[in-house]
Amino acid sequence: QVQLVESGGGLVQAGGSLRLSCAASGRTFASYAIGWWRDAPGRGREFVASMTWSDDNTYYADSVKGRFTISRDNAKKTVYLQMDTLKPEDTAVYYCAAQYVTGGVYYTDDSAAYDYWGQGTQVTVSS
Repeated sequence: QVQLVESGGGLVQAGGSLRLSCAASGRTFASYAIGWWRDAPGRGREFVASMTWSDDNTYYADSVKGRFTISRDNAKKTVYLQMDTLKPEDTAVYYCAAQYVTGGVYYTDDSAAYDYWGQGTQVTVSS
């Protein structure tokens, strides 16, 4: 069992920045990859970024490449999503999710493959 708690959402003007945090707990959390996803009205659930706890490979949706950065602090059991140059279309509820990694492989942008989800945090970007 893995528990995930997001924080850091809020209201920001276009061009601004926010940093989201995803705090993980549970005995086996290190065996899971962490992905950031977002839900916006009319757009459905969208993959944002992902990484594991054990290597530096990171993956991003094309829509956020160059603006968002995923990182982790293993000692704090926390994954971050630094969001820069925010746009109104980034407005969404952001979730972190955990997927069990098998043989170093996980499905980065398949929401059905993620096993645990946080409660979400709202990000609103005003124009």
